[in-house]
Amino acid sequence: MSADDGSRPKVLRLGVIVHAHSAWASVEEIADVLTPKSTNPYRTFDSFEVTGKIDGELLDALPGSLRFICHNGAGYDQVDVHACTTHNISVSNTPTAVDDATADIGIFLLLGTLRNLAVGMAAIRAGEWRGSTLPALGHDPQGKVLGVLGMGGIGRNMAAKARAFGMKIRYHNRTRLESDIETELGAEYVGFEELLAESDVLSLNLPLNANTQHIISQKEFAKMKKGIVIVNTARGAVIDEAALVEALDSGQVSSAGLDVYEQEPSVHPGLLSNPRVLLVPHMGTWTVETETKMEEWAISNVRMAIEEGRLRSMVPEQRDMRG
Repeated sequence: MSADDGSRPKVLRLGVIVHAHSAWASVEEIADVLTPKSTNPYRTFDSFEVTGKIDGELLDALPGSLRFICHNGAGYDQVDVHACTTHNISVSNTPTAVDDATADIGIFLLLGTLRNLAVGMAAIRAGEWRGSTLPALGHDPQGKVLGVLGMGGIGRNMAAKARAFGMKIRYHNRTRLESDIETELGAEYVGFEELLAESDVLSLNLPLNANTQHIISQKEFAKMKKGIVIVNTARGAVIDEAALVEALDSGQVSSAGLDVYEQEPSVHPGLLSNPRVLLVPHMGTWTVETETKMEEWAISNVRMAIEEGRLRSMVPEQRDMRG
């Protein structure tokens, strides 16, 4: 992103700017912008359809002057951060910009699954009112234990909103929160096994990486309360979807609310056919306000990289790296 010969810096833009046009114009004033010929839309993973995964092979083919990759999104599992670090490339994402909207979808899925709304919604669209067989009664959120796996910005936002519905908050995280934050959220830190055993609803709010892929699978479902509700707004592959289908079929999991899937845009047929699964097609950040904030945040990283040689929000794996 910076030029070594004194010429204007060059910025490769993958996709188009949909909302933050004035912010992007400020980049064009200080850098030469290059664009690929592909016209794929720019949202979440779509830019990777232009380049493929950002891995060592791709980085070897890019100019050695490349120093920064500014990703528009909180999740960045399509970027091989280790390979970037090896190539002395700093990576940024847009963390807090997505917190409210993603947690809002999480609460929608939580309430919808607890209340068993997916069954009634399908019935009324089929012209059957509540169905030829009445849906099972749902449950109120008050007094239920919400287990939050991954207490980053989205997880904390989800916990705060769930408390407004009278839920008790338990959480497990790679690093325990400071005591004042726990007090503010009314959240109790527990071990992973305890979280599985105590939760009435389990919300997944953690990034996808080698350590978290299929972190919830058959043996984890077996340790949960019978009839637990699962909510996933993180990444599809943090759950073994085949194991989730089995747990739903057996009744170990009573219902699930999902915004993300292992093989997007494909969805496991066992999830599609189960009326107790509330499905949303990866729309956690699908609002004008949040998409704008994300673009503006990503662009602010680009500007800072050009003007100051550093990033506003370097990904956690590189926090000790100086770009």
